[in-house]
Amino acid sequence: MTEPVRGPGRPRPFGAERDPARVVAFSDAVIAIAVTLLVLEIRPPQDTRHLLHGLATLWPSYLAYVITFMLIGQVWANHHVMFDHIRSADRVVLFLNTVLLMDIAFLPFAASVLAQAFRDGQGQRTAVVFHGIAFELAAILFNVIWWYARHNRRLLTTTIDSAGVRAISRRYRLALAWIGTGTVLGALVPALGVAVIAAFIPFYWLPIRGEIARVKRRRDGGGQP
Repeated sequence: MTEPVRGPGRPRPFGAERDPARVVAFSDAVIAIAVTLLVLEIRPPQDTRHLLHGLATLWPSYLAYVITFMLIGQVWANHHVMFDHIRSADRVVLFLNTVLLMDIAFLPFAASVLAQAFRDGQGQRTAVVFHGIAFELAAILFNVIWWYARHNRRLLTTTIDSAGVRAISRRYRLALAWIGTGTVLGALVPALGVAVIAAFIPFYWLPIRGEIARVKRRRDGGGQP
């Protein structure tokens, strides 16, 4: 494989460059396992004589399941957005992505802690902060991976322009601020912290305008812009 041409003074990737397809495939597998494990935290009620009441009292588990599943879904979607524009993965990207996956695999436990605290009526502040920190770490790692890949475009493809790079960067930085705010509020008012983090879900599914516009122009033009 021919080494890509780099401009003068452009930093070289750390170690050998690899096709990111295997990174994405491995990440998809870990994320799929993580969202599957979420449902195992929801245990059927022991008392089947009052089954409806028992099912209703499991609302904290349902809430933690939905919020965490949708947030992990956003991690998956935005992981694809990021790696759609990373042409190769060096050792730094492999390491950072491994740490990201380690955090994602931990999220079912964080969801279980959140549900248990609201069921018991104790420790909600700690549980919300614990859950929020787990997702804040994922947001930090997203920003670090993207910053490393886009710095002087060392690992980026030519399919995204500067506007698209800035749009993705803004979205990832917003995640840091939004989840961080929800986590801090959760330390004060647990229900408010959960609400702020949950409000992040519909917004973050919106398309990233700079990236979408670039793809649309390339398709409409039938070739290179």
